[in-house]
Amino acid sequence: MTAVARGETGLRLAAGVLVGMVVYYLPVLAGGSAVAYSTCVMIAIFAVMAYGTDLVLSYLGEVSLGHTIFWAGGGYVTALLATRLGWNAWLTALATVVFAVFLAVALGLATLRTREFVFSLVTYAAAVVAMEIAFNWPFVGGSDGITGIPRLTLPFGLATYVGGTSAELWPVALGLLLLTVGFIARFRRSRLGLAALMVQMNPNLAMTLGLDTRRVRVIVFVVSAPVSALAGWLYAYQRAYVGPDMFESYFLVMMLTAAVLTGRRVLLGPVIGTAIILAQQNLMSIGGDGDKIILGAVLAVILIFWPQGLVGILSLVRIRG
Repeated sequence: MTAVARGETGLRLAAGVLVGMVVYYLPVLAGGSAVAYSTCVMIAIFAVMAYGTDLVLSYLGEVSLGHTIFWAGGGYVTALLATRLGWNAWLTALATVVFAVFLAVALGLATLRTREFVFSLVTYAAAVVAMEIAFNWPFVGGSDGITGIPRLTLPFGLATYVGGTSAELWPVALGLLLLTVGFIARFRRSRLGLAALMVQMNPNLAMTLGLDTRRVRVIVFVVSAPVSALAGWLYAYQRAYVGPDMFESYFLVMMLTAAVLTGRRVLLGPVIGTAIILAQQNLMSIGGDGDKIILGAVLAVILIFWPQGLVGILSLVRIRG
């Protein structure tokens, strides 16, 4: 590596550390109240949730309507293992990832031959089936869900980090978000990420170059599952309860809106989209049902009129200017 390259790498690292410090103190800068910490934690959780959907949407061009399975599954796995076996957060996170991968492999192979709206319908049907199972199966709490989830505990050798309040969970939420953004950044530059884009944009050329398009689609789908599942993992600790409501369409629409609002394949797109959505709901709320209507309307308007999102609008304004 040349001296110039090392200098550029050092500057990027320094800039990243500076931005991370500023973001870490955002709740304090916003007043340090419980609401400020809770809002920041929820932005981080929902942004991670949306990144899972964004991988499939932006890099395969497919709309997965079944990612609530992984989101809710992560919450249920965490709740069951934490309440019944007393596992710490490291172990529940690992179990969440393993569960999501196995479930995604099964669903990915089942949808191997489907594309576009058929893929969306099959994944949605899977989510509906999963919700009914959760609602009626006493082992996972049935319609009452699972309550009494203990506080998040992360053992570090001689010390253990315990998170119960939103202020205590904020470092964990921010860490999970930063890891997710770093993972997505690496994916964008990886052979799998480039192969996925080629499969989406020119499948015939991809096959000509020897790519197994079906295999690429399944792998990307499987890779996306643990991302949304880990968001459910942290959500379970934050709420201390999981239930069938995690399968509700609200979370699905939240994922999709956060992924497309800023624009596809924008690294921080889901974070910005989630922050805008939660800002409306927390600062300009018109009620639960009203907020859901606004959320659905925003998704519909973006998809119909500005499919390139806010980035596309800004580019259009810049060109006309």
